[in-house]
Amino acid sequence: MTENIIILAGGASSRMKKSIDENLSPEKIAQANQLSKGLIELGGKPFLSYLLENILKAKFKNVFIITGENAQMFRLAFENKPELKDLNIQFATQYVPDGREKPFGTADALFQCLEQYPHLKENTFCVCNSDNLYSQHALELLRNTPSRQAILAYDIDSLKYSKETISRFAVMSFNENYELLAIVEKPEMSKIDRYTDAFQKIRVSMNIFLFDGTLLFEYLKNCPIHPVRNEKELPGALMNMITDNIKVIGIPIAEHVPDLTSKGDIIELEKYFSGQ
Repeated sequence: MTENIIILAGGASSRMKKSIDENLSPEKIAQANQLSKGLIELGGKPFLSYLLENILKAKFKNVFIITGENAQMFRLAFENKPELKDLNIQFATQYVPDGREKPFGTADALFQCLEQYPHLKENTFCVCNSDNLYSQHALELLRNTPSRQAILAYDIDSLKYSKETISRFAVMSFNENYELLAIVEKPEMSKIDRYTDAFQKIRVSMNIFLFDGTLLFEYLKNCPIHPVRNEKELPGALMNMITDNIKVIGIPIAEHVPDLTSKGDIIELEKYFSGQ
């Protein structure tokens, strides 16, 4: 059981900025083009607020939000808020290395966070995205697992996405003990059915993990650079751990995860939060 959770919010939001949706108001288009995704207002408050509320309900105590080099707007949005007073919210900064225009990926973000908060290297912690709304139930499952390292394994039949969208996620395979064997990013649509597990389900990662800092840190430090995206990505560090026979347990879960990736998602999420 852990009381720590790290939220990845330092990405460049490239897909959000590049996407087009003519049904959005000029105000929402401006927010989508200028703000980090977690700061886009939905239902009268930033999207990340809903995730923080679920994190609080799941009884986490310490929240580390990894942002880009300008965290001022995040601090204004989430510091000293009465509704979040029971959360110890701290901020880590993902600095962009010299010679790069964009951040160096999720593994680099987590590495920099652990360098800035060294006590995390000796503790367990959860890690999740800032642009997915994980439920209280999902957060509790991960927080309360007896394993020291785990990943939520989402049943694609419960995710309200098309198979084409699912194919852009990472499909996972497990052994009979539900130990993670592989994460396959962006599988070909025609091959997704090959990843059926012992329960006749296909499981995908929605980027929510539990890690042991004593095991993970060196794999973050030595994470390979993805040959196509030119970033140090968390699944790459995770796969190197598995190659070295370090166990990561899959936790099956069957529910939808609202996602904020492109401008089209803004309209869907406004409907979701209004109960339509």
